[in-house]
Amino acid sequence: MGCEMPQKPIVYDAPKPQPRANDAESLKSEILEKLTYAVGKDPIVARRTDWLTATTLAVRDRIIDQWMESTRDTWRNSKKRVYYLSLEFLIGRLLRDAISNMGLMDSVCEALKSFNVDIEELIEREPDAALGNGGLGRLAACFLESMSSIKVPAYGYGIRYVHGLFRQEMSEGWQVELPEDWLAHGNPWEFERRESAYEIGFGGHVEPVEQADGTVRQVWHPSEHVLAVAFDTPIVGWRGARVNTLRLWSAQPIDPILLDRFNSGDHIGALEESAKAEAITRVLYPADDSPAGQELRLRQEFFFSSASLQDIVRRHLQQYGDLGSLPDKVAIQLNDTHPAISIAEMMRILMDVQGLEWNEAWKLTKGTFAYTNHTLLPEALETWPVALVERMLPRQMQIVYAINAMVLEEAREKGLDNGQIASISLIDEAGGRRLRMGQLAFVGAHSVNGVSALHTELMKKTVFAELHKMYPERINNKTNGVTPRRWLLQCNPGLTKLIGDRIGGGFQDDVEQLIKLDAHAEDVGFQEQFAAVKLANKEALAHVIRERLGVVVDPHAMFDVQIKRIHEYKRQLLNIMEAVAQYNLIRAHPEKSWQPRVKIFSGKAAPSYWNAKLIIKLINDVARVVNTDPAVRGLLKIVFLPNYNVSLAEKIIPAADLSEQISTAGMEASGTGNMKFALNGALTIGTLDGANVEIRERVGPDNIAIFGLTADEVNELRAQNRSPRDVIERSVTLNQVIEAIAGGVFSPDDRERYRSLMDGLYEHDWFMVARDFDAYYAAQRQVDNYWADRKVWNTKVIHNTARVAWFSSDRTIRQYAEEIWKAL
Repeated sequence: MGCEMPQKPIVYDAPKPQPRANDAESLKSEILEKLTYAVGKDPIVARRTDWLTATTLAVRDRIIDQWMESTRDTWRNSKKRVYYLSLEFLIGRLLRDAISNMGLMDSVCEALKSFNVDIEELIEREPDAALGNGGLGRLAACFLESMSSIKVPAYGYGIRYVHGLFRQEMSEGWQVELPEDWLAHGNPWEFERRESAYEIGFGGHVEPVEQADGTVRQVWHPSEHVLAVAFDTPIVGWRGARVNTLRLWSAQPIDPILLDRFNSGDHIGALEESAKAEAITRVLYPADDSPAGQELRLRQEFFFSSASLQDIVRRHLQQYGDLGSLPDKVAIQLNDTHPAISIAEMMRILMDVQGLEWNEAWKLTKGTFAYTNHTLLPEALETWPVALVERMLPRQMQIVYAINAMVLEEAREKGLDNGQIASISLIDEAGGRRLRMGQLAFVGAHSVNGVSALHTELMKKTVFAELHKMYPERINNKTNGVTPRRWLLQCNPGLTKLIGDRIGGGFQDDVEQLIKLDAHAEDVGFQEQFAAVKLANKEALAHVIRERLGVVVDPHAMFDVQIKRIHEYKRQLLNIMEAVAQYNLIRAHPEKSWQPRVKIFSGKAAPSYWNAKLIIKLINDVARVVNTDPAVRGLLKIVFLPNYNVSLAEKIIPAADLSEQISTAGMEASGTGNMKFALNGALTIGTLDGANVEIRERVGPDNIAIFGLTADEVNELRAQNRSPRDVIERSVTLNQVIEAIAGGVFSPDDRERYRSLMDGLYEHDWFMVARDFDAYYAAQRQVDNYWADRKVWNTKVIHNTARVAWFSSDRTIRQYAEEIWKAL
């Protein structure tokens, strides 16, 4: 399990192949060659999937040229490397991204046309790698692309899940989870690195061994070993500036077929041992509501953390020969608490494998690690039963105890009382003794950052209040961002062209130049062009909706969109309840001039999250009633698009008019969907939560629809623990909505289906759905007024596109690189 020194030194001036030409003729020749000799198909019988593989391989060759040059440059110039550890990388499809970033789009299109192949057909056939649950994983993917674009040498480390996030289908309105088999036909983007394989241990015992000098060295003897094998995917930056590496780990048994056991007749045991190892990387986020599920989840986290750290230390020693320079040449960013066990594992590697003393190992560890917190939700700040960690990772738990003793002693010296010390402790003694991964990441890192200004301030006051008092310089803010390449240039080519025609193409290299659009926001001619691009995108989405759901929607109606993970704090329930209010009023007052809307939902609920799945069913039940009621006259349509993923988001976001960012204030760390929508010319309706606060500052309060309670008001109401019954009873509109849903108007087959969901609003209303309802309803009516005057609407959405360039992941990564990693 050690980090061996290399057998041969790196040769910086080794020969390299001639870079490939990028013209259409050269690409045509190479695509044909790949089809013939790599895929083994004659063009006469080749299917679209064959052309996809051949095209991917031809494009990949050109990326490899830059990939190798990027790696050589890092070695040659001893540049500091950034290692981004994340349990999720929601990378989505890579072909369009790679072709666009390499500047090959025109050449590839022309080459494929000569074979009568449409590039859009190929892109649609590429599997969507769903290696993430939502915003956390998509942020990691955006960050990797930005690191390449601004030339930060970097590796992303994660898990090569055989099955990513489940494929979502609907059965009578209920979510059904099916395996997402993205690797079924192979992955032409990846390279298996058998030489980069590491043993990962679990269980066993720790033996103290006395050394010749009288010191005692701890030796961990795991009872179980698995092998972590690396698979590398190149991540290309804009204009091919740099190509970095996404290294994903696959778990395999040490002996793949366990011949000894198999030949001795223990056939089932041998197969079970193999399956146990492979299970580690089988599924993204196994259900952890059982002891077995918890153990598998912890195995995953330690597996990829240990493999990554062994790889990092091996590479550093290979180049520099000693570990003293580790913080100067290595920056490791923990993306949330999932890789937090890395703190203890790095200490084990430095002390037990490399022979460093505690103080030196702790100095190097703290100087190397930084931690990003993504949530204030208690259930998302991971904790593990101490007994489980002691059984699975006995040496690491010893180290955790030692870290905890050191930190608590420091707290006592600083005069903290027992209550404060209990809050700081890495072990929660009140809840059945659990290891707090957030606290472990905090104390073991030199930097702890939030992901929006509001979130960072709330961190200081809530989850890390006592740690912040103890280490007041450690918490800092790095507001999230999104890559403008994927989320504007690639997903919205019509708007990209329009912007370029108006202000020039410089914004593609410097997204801050979008501010030049501000001067054209009230230009009627430009507004009409802007609206025409939006309409074309809406027509394309309307086609998707008709094709997938059989529902016809009017592209001229307002497309009101909420696409994100289904969770009670994100308040899809508030949205669908307001839709019911609209439905009631349209029928009750047909004489009024209602603005037509299409309410579009998409997102997945965790398989064990019953209320979230019930909300999906409610959305589909309401849609079934509303969409078929002739009294509505087509003024309101509701659709739920199943199997939300990156590719679907790329279709929905450019078509959105209204962006729903309505989480309970104080509960959304940042959000990135809000940034993508605004960049593509949508108006935000939302609470003062997460990055909405900063979006309002950037676009101006007149160009966003803010409503509802603030984070402080939410906390105050929760502290009072008062029933919201009086709030509900004072609101005629809300009363009617609750009565209709609870009474079974939308569930005639089971009139009690939503009774408990509605009763929860009377009992506690933890997520402030009832308390924010009237404010939300009023804000929606104001949005209707904006929509009724298209000049007003167009001015607002153009201001949004012009003013949100600051929310580029390039800006975020520059701040990380300059202020945390010291890598620029």
